[in-house]
Amino acid sequence: MPIRQLSETMINQIAAGEVIERPASVVKELVENALDAGASRIEIVTSGGGLNLIRVTDDGSGIPEPELSLAIARHCTSKLAEDINDIRSLGFRGEALPSIGSVSRLSIRSRTALGDSAAEIGIEGGRVLPVRPAAANRGTTVEVRDLFFATPARLKFMKGERAESSATSDVVKRIAIAFPAVRFTLTGSDRSTLELPATDDSPEGSLRRVAQVMGGEFPDNSIAIDAMREGVHLTGHVSIPSFTRANALQQYAYVNGRPVRDKLIAGAIRGAFADVLPRDRHAVTVLFFSLDPAIVDVNVHPAKADVRFRDPGLVRGLIVGAIRQALADAGIRSATTGAAGMMAAFRPGAAPYNHGGPANGHRSYEASFHASGSGFDPSRSPQRPLDMQFEGAGFERAGKRHGGFGEPDQAAFDTGALASADARAGQSEAAETLLGTVLGAARAQVHENYIVAQTRDSLVIVDQHAAHERLVYEALKNALHSRPVPSQMLLLPEIIDLPEEDAERLAMHSETLARFGLGIERFGPGAVAVRETPSMLGETNVQQLVRDLADEIADNDTVDTLRERLDKIAATMACHGSVRSGRLLKAEEMNALLRQMEATPGSGTCNHGRPTYIELKLADIERLFGRR
Repeated sequence: MPIRQLSETMINQIAAGEVIERPASVVKELVENALDAGASRIEIVTSGGGLNLIRVTDDGSGIPEPELSLAIARHCTSKLAEDINDIRSLGFRGEALPSIGSVSRLSIRSRTALGDSAAEIGIEGGRVLPVRPAAANRGTTVEVRDLFFATPARLKFMKGERAESSATSDVVKRIAIAFPAVRFTLTGSDRSTLELPATDDSPEGSLRRVAQVMGGEFPDNSIAIDAMREGVHLTGHVSIPSFTRANALQQYAYVNGRPVRDKLIAGAIRGAFADVLPRDRHAVTVLFFSLDPAIVDVNVHPAKADVRFRDPGLVRGLIVGAIRQALADAGIRSATTGAAGMMAAFRPGAAPYNHGGPANGHRSYEASFHASGSGFDPSRSPQRPLDMQFEGAGFERAGKRHGGFGEPDQAAFDTGALASADARAGQSEAAETLLGTVLGAARAQVHENYIVAQTRDSLVIVDQHAAHERLVYEALKNALHSRPVPSQMLLLPEIIDLPEEDAERLAMHSETLARFGLGIERFGPGAVAVRETPSMLGETNVQQLVRDLADEIADNDTVDTLRERLDKIAATMACHGSVRSGRLLKAEEMNALLRQMEATPGSGTCNHGRPTYIELKLADIERLFGRR
């Protein structure tokens, strides 16, 4: 087939294949256009999952009538000057509207603030309709009907209506977080209404918008982030270690207001929480990056979902350092979900009565009445005060023979005078002083594993083994990383063949690896020689370790794999060297453990990510007993 110039419609349909993946992609492009136009109110309406109808209405600056025909032409935009490195808007390519119009029935109705009337233009499957007068308020309304009608093959790859509607909701929420001063409304016959009222651009307003999208629990279980390094400013919120999710869908990242899903950012978040989260659990994060547009490339993905930083190591280090510093500064905190779970477990229920039917079952009472033949049977009555036994229909006092309130049965409770909880746990320290601390004063140890403590307004239950495990682990880590890691010399150097670029990367990081006890040097082209390994690793697969390090350096330009292996060994040592479950502790030991927890960053979770303590507020306890 000879080389030929493609038609304009075919070019737009090819572009649509890259940019318009599904209805949510259309909503994303149109909402970004509205935000670039300065809108303060955006309304989205969908039908049929967005395949039948998508309508986006805004109150932005609008499009002048003479420019409507340019708005639907490829590579025509008002957002980009001459410098491709100075992109300060969400959109900049000028191909979204013509791409959408090539695979659907598109209409644009717009009016500027100074315009006397509105104008409308349309495209049907790539065929441009003439501009005509219309009636509209200030702003722009873009309506997309019968998406992919011009490319039926694409329709076969669409998911169900519910899945497409959910994807659209996710796109709107993701964008809305970055623009708290804009009101978003998403409605339609295929969904429940989503309304996000406008707040403001202050940190408090931004957090209120985050709560609208992610739920009210997140602000109560999050830590503020604010860090700056070499022109990159990072702000936002991250969840405390005991507040997690089963997937990473609630990790939001924004670069100069643009929502992105970047592998570098996701990996840095995992690295920052590596020590404090359970396996297969993920932190909840909202991170905003503000930086010079010249040092980030947003033109590396057709849908602008990914970005490329000029210095990825700087950004990764900023994320990891800022999150770890924030976790350390926040001290010890317990997730509110733990108290909620405890509240649910403590809900009062009906006492067991050892008889068929429910405790207050009127039907079983009636059935037993008719089945007895002689009338009322007190042994089957659900209203009896105690689980007493009877002989026939007589009412012989059960306390004399079988229990109840008889004195012999109460003797088990008569253990003599008992010291109060204050006397048992706080004899050596001023209880009032300890009550003002975060974890309070130890009052008792139950089941030889759980420390019960009291603060001025809460009850705290501490898992002594999990808590001490974290304390020992942090001490081992500090000792491990405060000086070079001891190494062991190999009797014969291990020669590992690698691609030349991997060998070069490892050689560049040889000094860092040496601090962790791994001695590496070049050994001719495409090979490295390993002469020392960390003593802590013992016998290890050196070849696999080096190849894993080479892969990580290629991906993230870091050597965290080796650090993580050493930390894992330290965690194992901490687990075996900590206070075991079943050990009785004195009051002084319990209080000392609580004070160490308060002084140790990350002590709210153990090495495996499980919570080390749960706090129940006094108000919640009073609510359980009906006092509130």
